[in-house]
Amino acid sequence: MRIGYPCINRTIGCSSARTFRLSSYSSKLLVQTVEENLACLERILHWNKAHGLYFFRITSDLVPFASHPVCRYPWWLKFLPVFRRIGRFIKSNGMRISMHPDQFVLLNAKREEVVKSSIRELVYHARVLDLMELPLSARIQIHLGGVYGDKEKSIARFIEVFLQLPKEVQRRLAIENDDRYYNLDDCLYVHKLTGIPVVFDTFHHQINPNGDSVFVGVRKAAKTWNRRKGPLMVDYSGQEPGARPGTHQQTIDLADFARFIAGVKDIEMDIMLEIKDKEKSAIKARALLNSIASQG
Repeated sequence: MRIGYPCINRTIGCSSARTFRLSSYSSKLLVQTVEENLACLERILHWNKAHGLYFFRITSDLVPFASHPVCRYPWWLKFLPVFRRIGRFIKSNGMRISMHPDQFVLLNAKREEVVKSSIRELVYHARVLDLMELPLSARIQIHLGGVYGDKEKSIARFIEVFLQLPKEVQRRLAIENDDRYYNLDDCLYVHKLTGIPVVFDTFHHQINPNGDSVFVGVRKAAKTWNRRKGPLMVDYSGQEPGARPGTHQQTIDLADFARFIAGVKDIEMDIMLEIKDKEKSAIKARALLNSIASQG
């Protein structure tokens, strides 16, 4: 079981998501920014290895404006050796990588221009993972999108667009139950028709349930994965006490996490902690798992 956190490491003092204003775009600025972002990503991955954290979500901002029409510079050629080197490090250390495009990626949008820009963004994400030559366990996770007044038609539209996606995107896509529109049952339905594996978000499941316990939900989602796609990916978090409902925890509640682990210990999975203090909670969770393992 790998433990990870998303995108940002606040301990090491660099960012792999540096960007700039669209109005400032130039090839020179793009190259400079991507160089810095990739260097920071390497630092993060080495830090993660040193702390036993083998699951990581790479930021979508690694290459600023990569899917925007303004970006015509062949960054994938310029930085191919760096991507390959990073990929070798990831694979040689048994790490797993994911990416999670922003909410503006809507494959079932009713506006064609939104769908087209969403596809361009997914092609960029797939290119990043392919440049690193990562296995298909490296996934791009997205939500099913909006409802637009008719859930059935919106799901059908998602499936229709998915079936037309480039193969390099199709083979890496995963869908996640969200906190508003599409719960686990909706994702399982789409999986049944498409084969897309389901990322199980424990917090979203609490907010937008289907009637199953978290433990049953984990088991159902796990069945959508296989050896080629990798183990189940779980996004784990909880409600921040005293905050607005739906607010992610500032730091991990180890007692709650231990109860969760006790209920799913027989399931092969990798856990992404969507908790605000990121690597700090990941280290605590890893230590807890190590302690449980040492006790037999």
